[in-house]
Amino acid sequence: MPTPPTTAPGMPGASDPPGMPGASDPPGVGDPADTSGTPGASGPAGVPGTSGPADATGRRRWIALAVVLTAAFMDLVDATIVNIAVPSIQRDTGATFGAVQWITAGYALAFAVGLITGGRLGDIHGRRRLFLLGMGGFTVASALCGIAADPGMLIAARVLQGAMAALMVPQVLAIIHVTFPPHERGKVFGMFGAVIGLGAVCGPLIGALLTQWDILGLQWRPIFLINLPVGVAGILLGRRFIAESRAPKALRLDLGGMVLAALALLMVLYPLTQGREMGWPAWGFVSMAASPLVFAAFVRYERAKARKDGSPLVELSLFRLRTFVAGAGVQLTFGALSGLFFLVWTLCMQLGLGWSPLRSGLTGVPFSVACSAAAGVSVQKLIPRFGRKVMQAGALIMLCGVLLYIAGASRYGTDLTSWQMAPALLLMGGGMGLIVAPITDAALSEVPSEHSGSASGVFNTTSQLGMAFGLGLSSVAFFGVLDGAAGRDPRAAVVDATVTSLWWVAAGLVVIFLLLFLLPGKPRTGGETRMAGGSGTADESGTAGRSGTAGRPGTAEDPGTADEPGTGTGGGAELPAGAGPEDGRRTSDAERTLVH
Repeated sequence: MPTPPTTAPGMPGASDPPGMPGASDPPGVGDPADTSGTPGASGPAGVPGTSGPADATGRRRWIALAVVLTAAFMDLVDATIVNIAVPSIQRDTGATFGAVQWITAGYALAFAVGLITGGRLGDIHGRRRLFLLGMGGFTVASALCGIAADPGMLIAARVLQGAMAALMVPQVLAIIHVTFPPHERGKVFGMFGAVIGLGAVCGPLIGALLTQWDILGLQWRPIFLINLPVGVAGILLGRRFIAESRAPKALRLDLGGMVLAALALLMVLYPLTQGREMGWPAWGFVSMAASPLVFAAFVRYERAKARKDGSPLVELSLFRLRTFVAGAGVQLTFGALSGLFFLVWTLCMQLGLGWSPLRSGLTGVPFSVACSAAAGVSVQKLIPRFGRKVMQAGALIMLCGVLLYIAGASRYGTDLTSWQMAPALLLMGGGMGLIVAPITDAALSEVPSEHSGSASGVFNTTSQLGMAFGLGLSSVAFFGVLDGAAGRDPRAAVVDATVTSLWWVAAGLVVIFLLLFLLPGKPRTGGETRMAGGSGTADESGTAGRSGTAGRPGTAEDPGTADEPGTGTGGGAELPAGAGPEDGRRTSDAERTLVH
């Protein structure tokens, strides 16, 4: 079960996905290059990529929407479906706990490292092309996961699956942006938000059902094989109904930066994950100690890349903004806590409490429902009135839920029931919802509009990196405790190890509570700080609900509206004519908004 999107598209008060430029400028209007290869790309203003009103209002674009929403759903489900099947995977393949960590963390790490690059590839080579390539690769990787003969093959297939998701997912919102005119995007983003919420609830349940049913004796394998018919259908329909679009002034790739970032992260994650099973060898500590040197090399390279062509993977000037650093810290910590908690909690229910996969999946429903409900209330009603205090209250409520869970597990041990767990899960889910929905808006509140796209890409990548770190941290917080419980009742040892892990989660929530003090006390209105002298709209700052009415994209009164000529951008929205490279960066990374 993932962290929900940090900004809920279509949710009232959150009119635009984070980093998306206000959903106010349809790309390709007045710029044939933005829809090259698309029949009728020079349609009427405000209806991009069409040959006329009949096409614009026809069923083709709704079929295209169904295809891309299915892809988003499939990606989110695959990010959440595995935890519930871990015990079955272990029994069938003999996977160690270290391998189990890589099965989940490998996907998150590959997705995070490739997310920004995948979006830029779509800008350059065509979003439909990259979407179909990503979906095809995702489908093939799913098949390889389903036929994996050993843990090594499964890990490799999961890494490939994450890399293909990094090609596919960034194109989803860009395709929506170029397919629908501004007045319809509010409804479409509402559908997108509903699909994301549905995926968060359905992922564990689908995994539980497919695992427990043991279809044709395949045990856990159908959780991956189910993607095959969906992927094939998506490719066939996508080729026919999705129009091609690209950004004529797209940013260049930064493959060198991506390699350095991946190397620095692996130098920490690999020894952290594998060290326990290897007896914590000296080379692991050397690798982790050397990782900051590689990060330093990455920073130097990014500065040189920015001077050379203005297309760094990460806009380093963002880290001079206190609110952005604090928000990224919250996002990183939340990702780590999510990765740790959901893996440990799932293992506890099945290995410690002896529950079936289906019962484990159903037990998590209160958490998901509470999180979704609280996210909607926080954005619509609470944040505009109380500001930062809502998120801090969310951290404290979640902390209370964790402490209540610890108390229940300590008292009842292996006899803990779903009903006894439910109050703690409701508090934890509700507290999380109060934070994850508004955190992007708060963190990006002081980001200059010309860097909002880059900020959004970095911010959402941070969540995935946190997830990978949290899964690696389970080596110490959970599996290390199990190693020290040799000779005890295995089920009781799992419950005790879960309690220890939850104390780590509690400590992380205290850190989040303190970091939130660095964010603005009240939400800014109209993007006054960022918009001074700028040419973009308030929504182009990458924050939610900055223009237009609640629940819909920016209005035509904003600068850079659908009626303005401009160039297509990576975010799928246009820039004012003559926009420079930094304006391109603003939106070329802006579609990286799907957060697990």
